[in-house]
Amino acid sequence: MFALLLLAGLTDWVPMRWISPDPKSLELLKGTPINCVLLDQHDISPQFIKAAAAAGVSTLEVVHPSEKATEEVRQAIDAKVAGVVLEGDFEDATAQRIRNTLTDSRVPLIELLARSQMNLDHSAPVIGTYQGVWPGVQVETSGSTKAAPSGAPWIDTNTGFLRFVRAATKATVWIANTPPQKLVVTTDRYMQAISDAEMNGARWVIALDADFSKRLLAREPVALKDWALISNHLAYYEHHNEWRGLKPAGELALVTDVASGGLLSGGILDMIATKHTPVRPIPTRQLDDAAIKNSKMAVDVDAATLTPEQKDVLRRFTRAGGTLLSAPPGWKFPELKPEQITLSDNDVKVLDEIWKELNTMTGRRNLGARLFNVSSMLSNLLQSPDGKETLLQLVNYSGFPVENVTVHMLGKFSRARLMMPDGTNKTLPVYDNEEGTGIDIDKIGVSATLLLE
Repeated sequence: MFALLLLAGLTDWVPMRWISPDPKSLELLKGTPINCVLLDQHDISPQFIKAAAAAGVSTLEVVHPSEKATEEVRQAIDAKVAGVVLEGDFEDATAQRIRNTLTDSRVPLIELLARSQMNLDHSAPVIGTYQGVWPGVQVETSGSTKAAPSGAPWIDTNTGFLRFVRAATKATVWIANTPPQKLVVTTDRYMQAISDAEMNGARWVIALDADFSKRLLAREPVALKDWALISNHLAYYEHHNEWRGLKPAGELALVTDVASGGLLSGGILDMIATKHTPVRPIPTRQLDDAAIKNSKMAVDVDAATLTPEQKDVLRRFTRAGGTLLSAPPGWKFPELKPEQITLSDNDVKVLDEIWKELNTMTGRRNLGARLFNVSSMLSNLLQSPDGKETLLQLVNYSGFPVENVTVHMLGKFSRARLMMPDGTNKTLPVYDNEEGTGIDIDKIGVSATLLLE
């Protein structure tokens, strides 16, 4: 029973890489949803652990690969930290020895691994990675925005990767990428990083750049104001953590897996996302009649990996009237490198062959939702298991508000409610159109949520 309660608590942790070993720095967490801090061993003292516990904050010791890793874990147990985080690529024998040690001591373990090393079949309550792209609209050195294969501005996002992982596992997902070095990050960029993960049902491990950390610890007024904005943005999602239990909606299914780019950013899932076409990723091993039910279109990225039974599933799908797009005969997804998390330019050219056919197949069809005037935004259409609640998450990756957004939903909805992290909560007019239901949104800052009934 104790172990079950312990594991349940892990999924409620709201994590942050903490910025100081000084126990007094924990005062900055008052009023925020952050209840879990990650620190390296040399930054953790008994005084800090005691102060954190008194503030209701769990202290996690981060252990990196080294000859002393196992000993550091034993010392962490003796120090009575709330948990241990293994971050990096450990030798198998060392990692297993540490797991056994922590299991015996009943101290929780969270592993932040390279994407390629993530165990999606593991029963751990939390899985994570330290690898991620820094979200935002990509700007060329000339100052203009880079174009994606879809024709829209290239948005750096972890969306496709997170959607695949969320479909492949029931675990809570942490993405623990840090701000690029020597970059002073604006408040909007931090909020974009939070929303980029939360939109897809994951948690970003909050990490502040060195300049902001220094100013925040000095209690500079501007830094405190920015910190309040970031904390309120995070609190918005934590107050609605039930959204993480919603499932991807829409009539397009994408059958993919690790070998066909599921763990990469910038692949097919991201290309579809830039077109605001709702898509339900189906990990290949989960493909069956139930998984593809309610889809009208499906894409099979790597038909060679399907079992005879799974091929029969797709045959039944097409016989029932579904449209199927498979990769060209002999086509193979580029082989992944261990540290690779994004597609190379050559990889994008290879995928372009599939993308053109997919774009032609979907065209201007409404497969759940269509959005207009949203070139700098991404969206995610979600639905409750019983189908009674439909929710559209919207994230703006530019540094300025987007105005006059139009949403065309497939189906008839009688009520639409708009919610934003800034406290906006209002009912919007709905109107009928030939696709179903239309909703107009005046302005969106960093993110918004549209709830439909």
